[in-house]
Amino acid sequence: MRVSPRVVAAGAAAVTVAAGLGVRAASDGAVAKYAGSALYTVLLCALVALCAPRARPVAVAGTALALSWAVELLQLTGVPAVLSARSTAARLVLGSTFNAPDLFWYAVGAAAAWAVQAGARRLARPSSSAAPRPAASR
Repeated sequence: MRVSPRVVAAGAAAVTVAAGLGVRAASDGAVAKYAGSALYTVLLCALVALCAPRARPVAVAGTALALSWAVELLQLTGVPAVLSARSTAARLVLGSTFNAPDLFWYAVGAAAAWAVQAGARRLARPSSSAAPRPAASR
């Protein structure tokens, strides 16, 4: 039975949110902050894969990383801080203050998500050695 790539992406998104909540509950400080930053990009990877299930893993990870960096750089304008003060959803999605180390941790999350997606695709691909060989013609 083959599972739809969209179902896998939705499951990955749910697991990522659960992991983020688990990290927040189990730790605090820098560990929770930077794990949360990496998981933010992993979640974006899952959402990009949900929207574009045929996209190559490098395109999914690159798009998620670009979105993460764009949101972080947007924080330099102060707009996310204003929106975050008014809305919990905005705070969760946009954050409020720029933090340069987050840029690195977003890349870590994108790399991890890329590795998992690329590995899963390799495993899902039928092995060429398992395919029957055509009979030799005489």
